[in-house]
Amino acid sequence: MDFAAVRKIALALPEVEESTAYGASAFKARGKMLACVAINKSAEPGSLMIRIDLDQRAALLAESPDVYYLTGHYAPYPCVLVRLSKVNKDAMRDLLGGAWRFVTAKSAPKKKSSRKK
Repeated sequence: MDFAAVRKIALALPEVEESTAYGASAFKARGKMLACVAINKSAEPGSLMIRIDLDQRAALLAESPDVYYLTGHYAPYPCVLVRLSKVNKDAMRDLLGGAWRFVTAKSAPKKKSSRKK
């Protein structure tokens, strides 16, 4: 898996745009961070940070520590680090889909009122 493949999967999701975060390539849905290149010096090169809920993170870390990991910098946040060289396309598709659901659930689009003022 490389970043070009991640880009293709991410941009196929509804309302996802390529952006930047702290100078690194990132993907956002409705303005909320979905995933980005992990640039903190504690992260291994070739890693992607993906937003997920903490229960899912714990399961991934226990299930596949060779693919998913965490460093002290990222631990307080609802995210997991992914070694791109170790993850397959189906797992990345599932991860990004889960991240999309995680961030968009918190930022549902506001409905326009049909009432006249």
